[in-house]
Amino acid sequence: MLHTEEEVINILRGSGVDFVSTLPCEKFKGLLEMVRGAFFHVPLTREEEGVGICAGAALSGKRPAMFIQSSGIGNMINALLSLTGFYQLPLALFISQRGIYKEKIEAQFPMGKGLPGILRGAGIPYSVVSSRNDFGGMEKKLASVYKKNTVHAFLLSPALWEGTCDMKSPLPRCGRSGRCQERRARRVRPQLTRFEILSSIAQYLDSRAVVCNLGFPSKELFAVKPQPSNFYMLGSMGMVTPIGLGISLTSDKEVIVIDGDGSLLMNPGCLATAAHFAPGNLTILAIDNGAYGSTGNQPTLASACVDLERVAQGFGIAYTLKAAGRKQLIACMKAPRKGLTFIHALAVAGNKDVPNIPLHHLEIKKQVQAFLKG
Repeated sequence: MLHTEEEVINILRGSGVDFVSTLPCEKFKGLLEMVRGAFFHVPLTREEEGVGICAGAALSGKRPAMFIQSSGIGNMINALLSLTGFYQLPLALFISQRGIYKEKIEAQFPMGKGLPGILRGAGIPYSVVSSRNDFGGMEKKLASVYKKNTVHAFLLSPALWEGTCDMKSPLPRCGRSGRCQERRARRVRPQLTRFEILSSIAQYLDSRAVVCNLGFPSKELFAVKPQPSNFYMLGSMGMVTPIGLGISLTSDKEVIVIDGDGSLLMNPGCLATAAHFAPGNLTILAIDNGAYGSTGNQPTLASACVDLERVAQGFGIAYTLKAAGRKQLIACMKAPRKGLTFIHALAVAGNKDVPNIPLHHLEIKKQVQAFLKG
């Protein structure tokens, strides 16, 4: 008997899908690995980007499909309506519907539960796929997408993937492999995991406003340095640096943002805004492990051809530092600040097995507010 993922792959092939773009989700990471191996694959940094790329592929005669999670729909509604739908281009959306089945992350509840109503309001037809019994209907509607040049969303329940095995994520293919190999060779070799980095700099976070990336980074920070001035992100990927920038512009507190490569690649324009204001009380610590750590360690393009320090410099941040080992990292944290600071900390991929943060999200907010007022 075929595995659930294999059956989905066969349905895609049978419908002539020949172009896929993806953003990771821990719930169907096994399916994503099979998709990457079976079709021409484009790893995305943001959902809206994928809508545009798939539109271009459709114009060239391809049959595109996107794989995302429900929290990303809010980043692409306008593009789906004003581009894909407006020009009557085909696009199949396979959405991991979070917040409805054995969900442990409360920040996933609002979009997961509201997704059907959002799609109805936008006029985007959808199908709920809760078990293999729904695959027949999915196959028929998928064929209709490419026959009638329409958009259709397939809401995939996490129940579909229970019992599947983890798979090792390969490095994304890069169209400029020679230059990328050369650039990687020039980079400093990472020595520490993200948890080890946070442990090394814990004392330099004391009594500072700290805004930390969502998922494992926040859980690891709580395990290493729990303090009421920490704002732990529980959702809204890509918003870490913007939140820290907002605090730095409205407070005299020293602010440290703990961002990541996946998050920064999703919303790099925030670096330009930060460079424009260049608040002297803001430090952006970009922990770059080349992976989406909280969704299964799928590789980001920072592992292939992106140097985040150069990105920050290109956006206008004048004072940047790079670190890989503990001594370098501590030296960066101790260095006198010369205004807005960007520290590119190279890390080894991997997560520390730490418990969830035992705080309600509103309690997190209240603690940080009290610290900033104080």
